[in-house]
Amino acid sequence: MIDTIAALASGRPPAALAVIRLSGPAAFAAVAALAGRLPPPRRLSLCRLRQGEATLDEALVAIFPGPASASGEDLAEFHLHGGTAVVAGVLAALTALHGVRLAEPGEYTRRAFANGRMNLSQVEGLADLVNAETASQRDQALALVGGALGRLADGWRERCLMLLAEAEAGLDFAEDEADVAERLDEAARHQLLAMADELASLIADSARAGRIRDGLSIAVTGPPNVGKSSIVNALSMRDAAIVTPIAGTTRDAIEVPIDLGGIAAQLIDTAGLRDTDDPVEAEGIARARRRAASADLVISMASADAPEWPSPAADGPAHLLLFNKCDIASPPLPAGALAVSATTGAGLPALRDWLGNWARSVTRLGEPALLSHARHRAAFADAEAALRNAAHAPEPVLRAESLRTAAHAFGRIAGRIGIDDVLDRIFSRFCIGK
Repeated sequence: MIDTIAALASGRPPAALAVIRLSGPAAFAAVAALAGRLPPPRRLSLCRLRQGEATLDEALVAIFPGPASASGEDLAEFHLHGGTAVVAGVLAALTALHGVRLAEPGEYTRRAFANGRMNLSQVEGLADLVNAETASQRDQALALVGGALGRLADGWRERCLMLLAEAEAGLDFAEDEADVAERLDEAARHQLLAMADELASLIADSARAGRIRDGLSIAVTGPPNVGKSSIVNALSMRDAAIVTPIAGTTRDAIEVPIDLGGIAAQLIDTAGLRDTDDPVEAEGIARARRRAASADLVISMASADAPEWPSPAADGPAHLLLFNKCDIASPPLPAGALAVSATTGAGLPALRDWLGNWARSVTRLGEPALLSHARHRAAFADAEAALRNAAHAPEPVLRAESLRTAAHAFGRIAGRIGIDDVLDRIFSRFCIGK
């Protein structure tokens, strides 16, 4: 028999309100046991919750009969006062009932998936939505939750199945109709190559989706004591990095999150670049160079007392030359460089505007960016390879087999095919109440 699960679905108490969710075959019996009655479906009803003679709380209670509920099962919610004792008392009373236990992480959403209320890409979108910290991450996650990627994959899968049907029909042509089969083969080849090229464009754009989901990386580099840590603190508006007049204070990379007009980014404060015999500092400098090489943007800093500019690598990441301590001196700047003062704040608004414009140009907000997960990119890449194999297949039988492989890859997106190995990993990202 399926257990009924219970969990706190709101934030950790104490709080003004708390929500406890129940899902499973004994959910309504549990409501009746505590509330003394079963309220009408899909309406909040004021109930006094009791365990024996003891009153637990005055709460709003709602029930949602399955399968038309969030989990696909009978589901109930208790909207309680958010005190620690209240929440603990109601959970203890519920789990004392037969067939009711505490939920495991992600178990509500896993039941929704098992009952067909969500596909796997929607589940991943929900996990992203729970963890979203910026507007762009929220919008991308909502698109996944809304089923945009699942619909896209299903559309591609249908196209593959239609071509598969045509390929299998081609096997039925008699030898005296070979000219008809040849024309069908040529038309299918062009169509398959066109589909593969479309997929290649989507996959090539997946890096942008990953940047929106995971955030852009901005490495702040330069010699010691040019104000790298001060700029990181000023942009993030908190004392994240230690600032001292001693050269070489920063040894390891320090990552600080920042919101660039709704786009997530990580500022990376790095060790000052110089020649040194100190093995610890040398390792920090080596790490700084590696982080800069892999960043989306490198901010190379100099100061009034050392106005020497590094030459950015031609094939390296985007680059911004930043002149700090402009309150001390104002030497001529190279084209495209910015001047700021971390001490007085001069030039910081212009720097923030520049970073915001750069972030918007990189992420191209407003354009769909759905392939944000490695699993999605891998499935689409497998489908692209299968479509190209189908296009160049010398026989209809081989073409049909490659088309089945492509359709299988698209089926993995929604979780219809071959996803047992990823379920535990995906649902472990959720909190108990999800």
